Amino acid sequence: MSAGGAEAGDKPESVLRDFLKSEAAGGILLIAAAALAMLAANLPGVSEAYFAALHFATGPELGHGPMTVHLWINDGLMALFFLLVGLEIKRELVDGQLASWERRRLPFVAAAAGMIVPALIYLAVTRGSPGLGAGWAIPAATDIAFAIGVLALLGSRAPASLKLFLTTVAIVDDMGAVAIIALAYTAHISLAALAGAAVVLAAMLLLNRLGVVRLWPYLLLAVLLWVLVFLSGVHATIAGVAAAMTIPIREDEHRSPLHRLEHGLHPWSAYLIVPLFGFANAGVSLTGVSPGVLLAPLPLGVALGLFLGKQIGIFGSIWIAVKTGFARRPGKAGWTQIYGVALLAGIGFTMSLFIGGLAFPGRPELVDEVKIGVLAGSILSALAGYLVLRFAPRRSLSIATTQSASPPSASSEPTQPVDVQP
Repeated sequence: MSAGGAEAGDKPESVLRDFLKSEAAGGILLIAAAALAMLAANLPGVSEAYFAALHFATGPELGHGPMTVHLWINDGLMALFFLLVGLEIKRELVDGQLASWERRRLPFVAAAAGMIVPALIYLAVTRGSPGLGAGWAIPAATDIAFAIGVLALLGSRAPASLKLFLTTVAIVDDMGAVAIIALAYTAHISLAALAGAAVVLAAMLLLNRLGVVRLWPYLLLAVLLWVLVFLSGVHATIAGVAAAMTIPIREDEHRSPLHRLEHGLHPWSAYLIVPLFGFANAGVSLTGVSPGVLLAPLPLGVALGLFLGKQIGIFGSIWIAVKTGFARRPGKAGWTQIYGVALLAGIGFTMSLFIGGLAFPGRPELVDEVKIGVLAGSILSALAGYLVLRFAPRRSLSIATTQSASPPSASSEPTQPVDVQP
């Protein structure tokens, strides 16, 4: 829905929901970029150039040594992607499918179980190998970009509510992974930088409360917030989600600041940032690797944690929550589709690789084993999840509609520029 085509009182179209619903092109581009990265990392004469480009230092040093191309992509550009996803999550919390506490319960419970069970499986597999316990968090997080890319390929076979549910679960466990990194794997945290970030975030919230609807003050402060979070030692992408929570939203008004920023970020995220991210992170050299390495404790623990742990934790927690009446399952989604999404949550890639490097510093042989385990678990999860969702029976609209609460009427919504904070 275009800005000019929205009538007064119409519910503004959600950009990310519309993208996930109909634009498989972004997902295809992402997966193609990941496949190209694997080729580039393993072709003689090309792999050297590929890795040299990623480690090329450019720009100012921001407290962590040289800023490489890889670092700019992962900590800089991906903060914009997380900003976009944060905007969508906030929109749903304020004026959408997650607007009530009842609807918020399920994603948070699923995310928590989807982090705990993989960690337990990893520890069970590696318990007899001294020194490997530090990698317990490697299979904890879902790679939202790759998982959503697979869902995009399925088109209408994956209901929009299920895609939003996976996005919410992935965001929650990514934030959990960031918290784990800060508490368990960060060598040192700059309390001064964290305090500065808190002050900037408070200033953004104050602008919101004062009814400021121009975007530029928020964007300037968001850049400063990103710098301070980066300098603090905490993963900088958390700044994108935090900044999104401060952007004002006028309920049922298409031109509110949140909707304008969402529309502006969407094409850059879908067709540049996310594919570039996939190309920079999916390339893993397989030189000298034999199939037998998959049976070693470290790669086996990572792979099983992702493939088995995620599906058991997420699907099991959803089943228990629904059967006990604690929460309702996503609208328009049957149990087979929910199981398929639980499988897709086992795509670990980026955060898993990142945590692997932190868990075994100065141990390149173990980091290589982590990469093999992450690749194996993620590929198995992607293929199994795709096949399950591809052949899952579709739910009837009439049944699903009864499970989805209708949004509040426009007449009952406030029209003040200051949003309702989730």
